[in-house]
Amino acid sequence: MIIGKIVKNKQNILYGVSLALLLLLLNWLEWRFIIMDHAFEIYAGAIAVIFTGLGIWLAIKLITPKVKTVIVEKQVFANTGFVLNQHEVNRLRLSARELEVLQLMADGLSNQQIAGRLFVSLNTIKTHTSNLFLKMEVERRTQAIEMAKRLGLIP
Repeated sequence: MIIGKIVKNKQNILYGVSLALLLLLLNWLEWRFIIMDHAFEIYAGAIAVIFTGLGIWLAIKLITPKVKTVIVEKQVFANTGFVLNQHEVNRLRLSARELEVLQLMADGLSNQQIAGRLFVSLNTIKTHTSNLFLKMEVERRTQAIEMAKRLGLIP
């Protein structure tokens, strides 16, 4: 039955297939000429799309943080009935002036402010600070203050 319809309409089917192939050929030629005539615009557009994508990717990479936030918990010493740990003072061989400088450092004063408060020169305060760092085996003011609080040298 289907074969009978195909045989009966053979000429119409061949005509339809040939027109479809001709239309396909014409469309292919049209696209070819469009691409040939506008090759520069097509390449420029492709390069623009590539660089836009690259820019978006780079912006995302630069904006996202590389280091995750780290929460550090530290023990905080409360100032409840402070008693000077004389044993540690003797062990570290700290002078009364060095303890005074250490306390003023813990209060947040700069070397210049400590010198003004104690009526001594800036070089004297730097010497006391250097001696404190050597005796306490630390490198920075924050380390010295933390260790002093842990040892019971300052409140």
